[in-house]
Parts: sequence; structure tokens; C-alpha cells
Amino acid sequence: MKKYRLNRLFNSRSNRCFDVAIDHGFFNEYVFLQGIERMRSAVATIVAAGPDAIQLTIGQLHYLQDVPGRQKPSLVLRSDVANVYGESLPRAAFSKIIGEPVLQAVRADATCLCVNLFSIPGAPEVTGQCIDNILKIRSESEYYGMPLMIEPLVFRPNNEKGGYMVDGDIRKILPLVRQAVELGADIIKADPCDHVEEYHRVVAIAGDTPVLVRGGGKATDEEIVTRTKRLMEQGVSGIVYGRNIIQHAAPDVITGVLMGIVHDNKSIEESLDVLKSQPAKIVS
Repeated sequence: MKKYRLNRLFNSRSNRCFDVAIDHGFFNEYVFLQGIERMRSAVATIVAAGPDAIQLTIGQLHYLQDVPGRQKPSLVLRSDVANVYGESLPRAAFSKIIGEPVLQAVRADATCLCVNLFSIPGAPEVTGQCIDNILKIRSESEYYGMPLMIEPLVFRPNNEKGGYMVDGDIRKILPLVRQAVELGADIIKADPCDHVEEYHRVVAIAGDTPVLVRGGGKATDEEIVTRTKRLMEQGVSGIVYGRNIIQHAAPDVITGVLMGIVHDNKSIEESLDVLKSQPAKIVS
């Protein structure tokens, strides 16, 4: 049954996936709300742009699943909530799982369930909570045929850049990705690394488990287009971008451009030309 859902998640023409994350409101950070203050409109814009999937929470998934027809993006359901993204770690840091996550995903007609695996300087207890969450979900996801996307995230110290900036040290990314695979991930959603030309090592350490790369912090058009193209050349199976889509001045345009890179091997030059051909106000 997992294969049936994965067939809906991965695009048939490329066997790759472009998932747009719109689950940021779950994490109780003001800066995460830019671009998604009006969720109905934000989701509708992305649905119309036609990515392969949209990542949403239990409280917001209806904006996607209420859309009629067969052609809408697949649902990836966020299963956990954490309080670790601010400029300082709270005294009681946590990562908590929603109730009956797999059954909620089945009832919502999700194609995948997403859960975090954090590595946070100064908060090893949160890593332990994440592992507990994964262990609770894994056997049930297998029973119900619900693919499990594990998101191994290596944090930089919160007081440096806040808790949502990527630590691109591949020596930290590799063992955490491997741990996610060992815990039973069907899909990996991993950080980019500092030197994109090394990312084939992440793909290799994941073995047969497809690797989708997250976007991390907000980047310029040129940076995100170039990085995406280079990642595809490193053998990744797709991308999961949030703020680089939803906080873009033209989310539909950047979605289309990145879809062209992921599925049609569009070049950096022609992708940037599309963005530059738009009215100046939408180029970041």
C-alpha cells in the first residue's frame, strides 16, 4: 500500500517530487507567518501552480483536501510540533506528536506523514523525543501503508541565527540522515550542505531511500535556482521548499520555475530568464 501512495507523491514523468511546505504556522514563530497570513489564499495559489505535494497540518489540510477534482497536489501531513525555532532555546524545549498521526493521515487521504529528527546544540533531550516519536509512528505506518518522511535537521546554535538556519556541515548531516534511514524512513527530507558538489554523499548514505532537500532560510532567486539545479545533478529525488515559495513575491511563478528544473531538467539560465521576464516587483 505504501507504493500506491508513493505513486501519487512522485511525479510519473521524472520520478521526482516537489513538495511545498506550508506548515510553518504550527511552530509559533511570528517570522514564519509571512506569506501565509491568509491560508486559504496561500494554499489556493500553490494549488493552482501545481506542485506534486503540499505539506500541511491537521488544522489547515482542509484548504487542500476540499479542492474538487483529481489533479490537485498530494497531501503530506505534518505530524509533530516543536518550540525550538526562536533566537534562544526555551527552558523546556520539546517536540510533540499529534494524536493517532497515522490514522489521521489515512482519514485525510494523505500520501505521506512527515516527522522531525532534530540535532540541536544544547538540547539532546529533544533528539530523544524525536526518536520516541518516530518509534511510535513507524510500526503503525507500516501496518496502514502510510509512507513515513523523516526530516533530519541539524541546527546551528539558536543564538547565532535563530533556530531555523541550516548547519551545512556534511559531517553532521551524514550521520543524522543515516540514523533516519536506520529508524525506517521511507523518504528523507534533509538539509542542504555548504558545498553542493558533495551532496551525492548524502544520497549515497541514504541508500535506496529517496532524498528530498529542504530549502532552509530565505534565499535570492539566483541562489535557490542555482542550488536546486546543482542538487538535481547530485542525484536527489526532489525538493521540499517552504519560505522560498510562500514568501516569494510571486509564489506561482517560482513554483513553475522550480518544477521545470526538478522534472524537465531546465537550465539555470532559462529558469532565471523566466523570473527576469516577470514584472520587476516579483524578482527577489
